[in-house]
Amino acid sequence: MEEIKLQARFLLMIYHNSTNGYGVARFISYDKEEKEFTATGIFAELEEERVYNLIGHYQEHYRYGMQFQVSAYELMRPNDVASLVRYFSSAMFPGIGKKLASQLVEVLGEQAIERILDDASCLEAISGLSEKKRAVVLEGVKQFQDLDDSVVFFTKHGLSLQMIAKIQSAYGDEAVLKVRENPYRLVSEVDGIGFQTADKLAQAIHYESDHSNRRKAAVLASVMSCCMACGDTFVSKERLANETRRLIREEIDELDPLLEELAMERSIILEEDRIYHHTQYDAETGIAAFLTQFPYVETDHMPDDLSAEINEIEDSFHIIYEDKQKQAILTFFQEPFAIISGGPGTGKTTIVKGILALAEKLCPLSKITLCAPTGRAAKRMAQLSDRDAMTIHSLLKWDLESNQFVKGFDDPLDCDILIVDEFSMVDAWLFYCLLRACKPVSKILLIGDKDQLPSVAPGCVLQDLIESKCFPVICLNKIFRQSEGSDVVTLAHEINEGSYQILQNAKDAAFFPCPSYEICARVTQIVEGAYEKGYENQDIQVLAPMYQGVAGIDALNRSLQELMNPPHAKKRELRVGYRIFREGDKIMQLKNQPEEDVYNGDIGKIIEIIYANEDLSKQNRIIAAYDDIIVEYMQEAFHHITHAYCISIHKAQGSEYPIVIMPMVNDYRHMLQRRLLYTGVSRAKKSLVLLGQQEALHRAVYVQELPRRSTLKARILTTFL
Repeated sequence: MEEIKLQARFLLMIYHNSTNGYGVARFISYDKEEKEFTATGIFAELEEERVYNLIGHYQEHYRYGMQFQVSAYELMRPNDVASLVRYFSSAMFPGIGKKLASQLVEVLGEQAIERILDDASCLEAISGLSEKKRAVVLEGVKQFQDLDDSVVFFTKHGLSLQMIAKIQSAYGDEAVLKVRENPYRLVSEVDGIGFQTADKLAQAIHYESDHSNRRKAAVLASVMSCCMACGDTFVSKERLANETRRLIREEIDELDPLLEELAMERSIILEEDRIYHHTQYDAETGIAAFLTQFPYVETDHMPDDLSAEINEIEDSFHIIYEDKQKQAILTFFQEPFAIISGGPGTGKTTIVKGILALAEKLCPLSKITLCAPTGRAAKRMAQLSDRDAMTIHSLLKWDLESNQFVKGFDDPLDCDILIVDEFSMVDAWLFYCLLRACKPVSKILLIGDKDQLPSVAPGCVLQDLIESKCFPVICLNKIFRQSEGSDVVTLAHEINEGSYQILQNAKDAAFFPCPSYEICARVTQIVEGAYEKGYENQDIQVLAPMYQGVAGIDALNRSLQELMNPPHAKKRELRVGYRIFREGDKIMQLKNQPEEDVYNGDIGKIIEIIYANEDLSKQNRIIAAYDDIIVEYMQEAFHHITHAYCISIHKAQGSEYPIVIMPMVNDYRHMLQRRLLYTGVSRAKKSLVLLGQQEALHRAVYVQELPRRSTLKARILTTFL
């Protein structure tokens, strides 16, 4: 549809959604007809009586009639005699009446604003304009230039509404001014805006390409990108130089002066031959310092002998705790800070149930809080413990726009006992933020599997805490689920030891040879076989290490969608890029949306699709259900979801599924290593199907990833000794 451009004066806003920016406004055309009309679109706060250039097209709404749908807009600079006279005699120019304004326009012409901005001395040619009034005119014109609305300004230069919201949250009314002064400040001051976005913006506003701010921002961005790429909490100078060179595509003669400047600003921390992003340094030093002083409040007195109490719990649950499990329960009550680590089937859940039951009896006034790093891990924890559990982000009241936690030193948690599950997924910065809010807490228990994949973000916190030997750690190694006949659990532990012998004779775990180009077809056959055995869609989860390729997550999702949720005349569908979303689709949330109470990794289902021609905002919408939470996605948020018939092994952490199907092919070669395979296998609760190439499986079992570099362990040892 061909877009047209209108000049119109803003009258009033009929409706405005502050969350997504959608608005319905009344304008009057800026021409002889002065025709009033309704416009819809994404708007910032428009100024009454100001004239705007609107770009878009007319569209008939089935209920509200003809509307102008705005795709872009900008504040219009007056460019004719009548509007210039109105402009210069407006309230923006106190003391300049219609007579002086007319004289000014007569002398300077229709380019009056440009001429004043280029050379303010042109105002001296207007008789009647005193020096004071000339200053008023110049100030008003400059103010008009600076008043270019931030949404308009940033949209014009390619920034998304979400990015603009973050910039406005950081800088308020001075957003445009601050970014014009130094667009590269966005890299360090606004979360989620990287160097490339800032660099494009800088080029668009003709910022000096050789300015030191550009090189400093590139170095700072490279520090964090290096750490994110390998999981280390610091980077070497050599690697940093290479990454910075790659980022800005030019040589950097001297890195040291830039590092010194960034260190003076405390954007980075230099320590010996290590370069830290300030957040990673603060996380390591903060964790060590906090744990040295913990607990900050007195703990409740516990009985010297808890054996009788544990016996009562055993009778109540009709179980018998093994010695290590009893030790774990005793340690929790005897120590303020403790760690329980164990693989699948080692009884971690049974221990937690016993701890909670005893805590209710022995510490009836204590408030216990359960949390986990992901939404699915928290839900699973709640189901297994029969208690409320939440994500760490929810617990700390994370703010999406600022990427800050409300809870902290000044606003701590209201709890006495904190239990964190799936702790292997917690990175250094998140743990530091959690501890900052824990001063009133008297007991902390961390539960995790030290052999699983570490956190996506930098650090290896669980490993560092255990290896420091400064805290009570109970490592569970007896497999209880094995007694129930679970070959999957046995296989997971064998893989952890560098073997997979049980696959030869296993009943509920199998490996089928298959070339990569046949993976999609074979996986769908296995799913069909699972249907025949009584499994349903929600029981089956396909896992893969990477997205691209003939055996990647994207290809598998396309193939599985056709089987697990095929097209149907009664099912609406919507194409978004190369994906087709269909009512009934299994989907996964890719971004944290705390205002909707859905988080990265949550699995849901599309329950309704609404087409643009049925919608007041003229936008397609997708409605999804995450258990009892209903989330509505407008068009700009469609990239927050993806299909979840197949998901990455990383995304599956913290979850269990009755049946897991996992391809292992040489296409994944660079990602195949023991922790990845172990984590994927341990997601299967009853049955596991591996398929692919024997060489790839063998590689995954025997290749171990390089250890992450971190100085948390050393800092803990230094503070504790």
